[in-house]
Amino acid sequence: MGIKHGLFCLGCCWALMLLLFVGGVMNLLWIAILTIFVLLEKILPFGSESGKVIGVLMILAGIIFLT
Repeated sequence: MGIKHGLFCLGCCWALMLLLFVGGVMNLLWIAILTIFVLLEKILPFGSESGKVIGVLMILAGIIFLT
């Protein structure tokens, strides 16, 4: 059961895990910001909508930083 849950978690959250690994190695502030985003998504009543908005904002920020 633990392996099944672990594979499910890895399958749905691999991008977040990658960000946490890269950000955690580089900057503790980045990890704190991601933690706040995840916490707000979990506790606010409009969490799923805010998660989508935050995702789009992060994609846009990545595009801006790349150019």
